[in-house]
Amino acid sequence: MSAEEVGFVPDDDGRGGVTVMLGDTPQSHVDPGDPTHLVFDYVQYFACVLQTLPPGPLGVTHIGGGGMTLARWVNAERPSSPQIVLEPHTTLTEAVRRELPLPRRHRIRVRPLDGRTGVGQLADASADVVVLDAYAAGRVPAELTTSEFLAGVARVLKPGGLLLANLADEPGLRYVARVAAAARPSLPHLALVASVEVLKGRRFGNTVLVAGRAPLDEDELLRRVRRMPFPAGVRGAAELARMVQAARPFTDADPGMSPPPPPAKGWRVR
Repeated sequence: MSAEEVGFVPDDDGRGGVTVMLGDTPQSHVDPGDPTHLVFDYVQYFACVLQTLPPGPLGVTHIGGGGMTLARWVNAERPSSPQIVLEPHTTLTEAVRRELPLPRRHRIRVRPLDGRTGVGQLADASADVVVLDAYAAGRVPAELTTSEFLAGVARVLKPGGLLLANLADEPGLRYVARVAAAARPSLPHLALVASVEVLKGRRFGNTVLVAGRAPLDEDELLRRVRRMPFPAGVRGAAELARMVQAARPFTDADPGMSPPPPPAKGWRVR
């Protein structure tokens, strides 16, 4: 499979799930028959956070589409939710639409735009949630984690809205700390969700940074995270404040990509 070739690897358990591949890198896992079946850990973290929000439809903007796993989950769990997906990789979007069609009567609109351009075109206070899940060659693009860009995300969020960012990092979480420091001026209430192994610095892995203007319901989030089928935890606002205290925020003048992922041979397609 070439670096940019889109592939679909069926699960071997007979349930009908498919892993969407871009080159050798898994992009998403989609179960067309059950959009609430989430496999990747960070997508389950997203769901835990969204379940803490009041019931009813949510206006969600996704920066990065992939197989649109989370958009499908929101459509199933929060019917009639208006959603925008910013995905510049048109070949990927076309392949996903062809092989894994979106459900009927959805309100998911895909725009072939990069995150920076797409967010810049959104209206003020137009989203309940902005989900940052954009990767290029396995790394988060530097322009999507600067103070300036995250201030733009804050602009499009409603007063009680949340940013959820999927960030991969090495032990020590220095990259995550710099992103959190960049978000804090505009979205000061922070939390971090990850596996216990990642939080304890035992391995490279994905985290979900949660940021908003209003305090988060950390107790409810922790309760939901503890129900997950694998050990995961939450770093709340107080812990995260200490973590980012000495971190230098990313800016447009001083940006940085996330650390490179482990070798492709190390990925396990489930």
